Amino acid sequence: MARGGLLWPCDAERSPMEIELSPDQRLFRATTRAFMDKEFPLARVRETAATGGRGFRGWWARAAELGWTALLAPEELGGGSVSGEGVRDLALLAETLGESVAPGALLATNIVLAGLVAAQADGGDHAAVIRELVGGASIATWAVYEPGRPWEPLEPGLAATPVADGHRLNGVKDRVELAGEADLFLVTADTGEGVAQFLVPADAGGITVRPQWSLDLARPFGEVRFDDVLVRPRALVGAVGSGAVVARQARIAGVLQCAEICGGLDRVFEMTTRWAADRHSFGRPLDSYQALKHRFADMRTWLEACHATTQAAAAAVQEHSPDADLAVSVAKSFVGDRSLRILQDCVQLHGGIGVTWEHDLHLYLRRATVDRALYGTPEDHRRRLADLTLS
Repeated sequence: MARGGLLWPCDAERSPMEIELSPDQRLFRATTRAFMDKEFPLARVRETAATGGRGFRGWWARAAELGWTALLAPEELGGGSVSGEGVRDLALLAETLGESVAPGALLATNIVLAGLVAAQADGGDHAAVIRELVGGASIATWAVYEPGRPWEPLEPGLAATPVADGHRLNGVKDRVELAGEADLFLVTADTGEGVAQFLVPADAGGITVRPQWSLDLARPFGEVRFDDVLVRPRALVGAVGSGAVVARQARIAGVLQCAEICGGLDRVFEMTTRWAADRHSFGRPLDSYQALKHRFADMRTWLEACHATTQAAAAAVQEHSPDADLAVSVAKSFVGDRSLRILQDCVQLHGGIGVTWEHDLHLYLRRATVDRALYGTPEDHRRRLADLTLS
């Protein structure tokens, strides 16, 4: 359906930018939307801002029953995907949840699950933890960032000193998503022989968690201090020095972030086109002015490119393509930059109301700004693209 010369994505059964979905995937998406409309509409998202994004654990187990934590795990450990392509299904889920900017542990827990499943496939023994996370009984998060250090997941500064009965962890991690809510931390550390990851209970002796301010009102972060924390050999996830599991998690993180941003952009673009059709200036709807039509056309083009690069990255990660790192960096660099340009244009097109606390636009702008900064900024990924293309 066209209004004022603009195509509204919400009026079509399938947006032109969307890949063809199977009936099971359509049902999965519809079920997710219905669940979020009931459990966490935007009005409730605003309410959680007062608690720093906490208070979602009451419905997280029900979300796990819908399959939100099962998509990357094998069936024998309680997992299973909708289409048989877990990464693509997870990207579809992240995109759908991005429409609501709700809190939750989707990104944090699935990033950890990606590492545990990869390590399990290489001979690790993490079946019990995987089952707990898939069932929604526990929440895990990735402790990878450190104060004052750039995005270099394979070069952690936190020290893991070998001792007779395992390792001792000393150092600080910050920007840890859900640090105050998580039951488990998956911690990157330097063993002296290379990078390693350890699964550490949040209540282990020597751990101190302190909340950190976040621009995203619905997603809390924190600083986690490790003071001589003992981890047993069974806590090791993946092989010391290989970095393969860490790289897998970074790819999953990039795909999920880009998909989440795309879902938010869809909602904001729809919101803005409706506003431009309903709002009049000098007796004419805003979307009838040629200059604004050009701006909408630019935004629509960028939005389709955001979806295309994200879908390409999800496909490459799903297929374990040798170009997966390249595809993820392309998506992160493009989506990270263009998403904020689209969102800022939408704010401007709304006029004064677009910069008020009462309007929902700032919730999406905050989420996209934080996603842009985490797991590698567009600048980080452009440097990585240069390295990958020259190597």
